[in-house]
Amino acid sequence: MSTCVTSPMTNNHAQGALGGLNELLHVWHQRYQSRQELARWSERDLHDLGLSRGDVAYEIDKPFWRA
Repeated sequence: MSTCVTSPMTNNHAQGALGGLNELLHVWHQRYQSRQELARWSERDLHDLGLSRGDVAYEIDKPFWRA
């Protein structure tokens, strides 16, 4: 008895790794953009959220890969 395979054998791990890398890069980019936007907020905006300039400075000084 023989087995017939109709779908090609592929390396699904490579696609998963690339998808994971793409997702990671997207998260890093979003983090970078969010911190840049936060740096532009006015004192009133920060006050409304209960944040100080020190809080903002701490957040925007983080590298993009740190949450």
